[in-house]
Amino acid sequence: MKRFFQFDFSHFKGDLLGGLTAGIVALPLALAFGLQSGMGATAGLYGAIFISFFAAFFGGTNTQISGPTAPMTAVSMVIVAGILAANEGDLDRALPSILMVFFLTGVFQLILGVLKIGQYIRYIPYPVVSGFMTGIGVIILATQLLPMMGYYPKEDLAYIETFKPKAEEVILERILSDEAAENILVLEDFKETVRRAAEITAEDITRESKALGASNASGVLGSLKLFPKALGNINYIDLILGLLTIGIILGFKKITTAIPSTLVALLGVTAGAVLFLPEYRTIGEIPSGFPTLQLDLTSIELSSVTPYIFMALSLAVLGAIDSLLTSIVADNMTKTKHRPNQELFGQGIGNMIASLFGGIPGAGATIRTVVNINSGGKTRISGMIAGVLLLFILVSLGPLASKIPAAVLAGILVTVGIGVIDYKGLRHIKHLPKNEVLVMILVIVLTVFVGLIEAVAIGLILSSILFMKTISDVVEHRMVAAPMKEFSQEMSWSDEGNFIEKHSHDVFIKHLDGPLFFGFASRFQEMLSALPEIRVVVIRMDKVPYVDQSGLYAMEDSVLDLQKRNVKVVFTDLHGQPKDMFERFNIYGTLVEKNCFFEDFQSCSEWLETYLEECEKTERLA
Repeated sequence: MKRFFQFDFSHFKGDLLGGLTAGIVALPLALAFGLQSGMGATAGLYGAIFISFFAAFFGGTNTQISGPTAPMTAVSMVIVAGILAANEGDLDRALPSILMVFFLTGVFQLILGVLKIGQYIRYIPYPVVSGFMTGIGVIILATQLLPMMGYYPKEDLAYIETFKPKAEEVILERILSDEAAENILVLEDFKETVRRAAEITAEDITRESKALGASNASGVLGSLKLFPKALGNINYIDLILGLLTIGIILGFKKITTAIPSTLVALLGVTAGAVLFLPEYRTIGEIPSGFPTLQLDLTSIELSSVTPYIFMALSLAVLGAIDSLLTSIVADNMTKTKHRPNQELFGQGIGNMIASLFGGIPGAGATIRTVVNINSGGKTRISGMIAGVLLLFILVSLGPLASKIPAAVLAGILVTVGIGVIDYKGLRHIKHLPKNEVLVMILVIVLTVFVGLIEAVAIGLILSSILFMKTISDVVEHRMVAAPMKEFSQEMSWSDEGNFIEKHSHDVFIKHLDGPLFFGFASRFQEMLSALPEIRVVVIRMDKVPYVDQSGLYAMEDSVLDLQKRNVKVVFTDLHGQPKDMFERFNIYGTLVEKNCFFEDFQSCSEWLETYLEECEKTERLA
């Protein structure tokens, strides 16, 4: 039976291979992201298991593999550090609040799907996405500097000692705050305050000092501040293990891509450490057996959650962006179309269930999705199989996974950070309009030093303002800036006569009537990819006054796709800023030969008549 409960089993062999391969790739990344979040490697594995399975089961992208991702983990790390600091660094005390934030993240994503917000993700301009991803890469690289060198601030007694005065102050403030809440704090009598202060032990002060030290060391700025101290306290075993991991991951790809290089590094370096090192830092105990429920919703008081609602909403929006961008990548590879609002619904369910079992939140994972597709995955079953595989590994191999060196996961994260950076966007900075460069750089800086959601929000606002300014300038120069027309049933322009009627089976003429910009880039690609079998596509640029980075990349990808289908692509009336951009980015004269650019449609139509006659002669002779 090919279909059962709305699941398509006609591609089960490909889904099985794709899911197993994606699950294997996900294993080391899940452990690494869990460790980076501050909740431990186990939390990353739990997140990967439940999000992968349930996001695929309920989602709207057939080939998507979900789980902890670099952007989601970067934000989760900040949330975990903040809640830990408010709970004296005690993870057991902080865990209910942390998991409630993660649960609310899923709830908000579910609501975004119900409200049909997913369809608007396409309007995020490329410079914002590029700057955001590059900033995430920088965050990951910076925060792994200390673990790579085997330096952990909470274990540096000299460093922790410097926070003891502040720790005593914080503890005293907490006592006064508690007394005020209990209505027993009065100016005339501090006996209760003195009594409680006398009960403070050296262990209490040390615990608070460690929490303050960890908070001070968190994030990019914290890592950079402590980098000189780490250089003086290098653990050379950890450093060698980390560097060896990076070398294997980057080098093994040159040998073969059939086997995930991350898995090779994980298994190889771990085996070497177990066999040849008497002792080393591990990732900590990973319990075997099915995960147990960690979050009891009935025990949570609303007042304890309210301060974190904005954090949860921020994480939900980030996860939505992360997932739907991956869905677009999957669409381009499989020539399918995802359902954005259903995808958000599925991601929300996945994150809600993962939080109940102590897992960190996640989203659609681009690398794992690409691996799934390339390995044969075609339906939602592949994502569910990936989750089941990770659960099997947890249940049967938990004690073995506990022997993985922490430095190995730090090395894996370094390669993730390197891979996340958008080198394509950075390479083209000198060729881009200044306003797009400004947005990209601003988003990078804000992402690294302020916050991820703030970076995206400000980037979107600035992009919109600059775009409106550009369009205003275009109007002032008496150039048409009307929105593009729909792809279907386009009317002939006056100078085309009956050309379309005569050659409609061989030639498609795309009329661009306005700027080619970020708001239309994805739709433009969808239009051209949906074309039937034809010989030539004519793209008329007469009324295109402006092309931005997203539009340019959309044009480049569309031309490449058409060329792969043996469709000839020609342009007419390319001029001004669009022509300058085409030349800078090697579309004019490299991707498309110069003789395929015509001054006007008249000269193009004369060439087309000759070209179509030659094609017909060639077919007759064949």
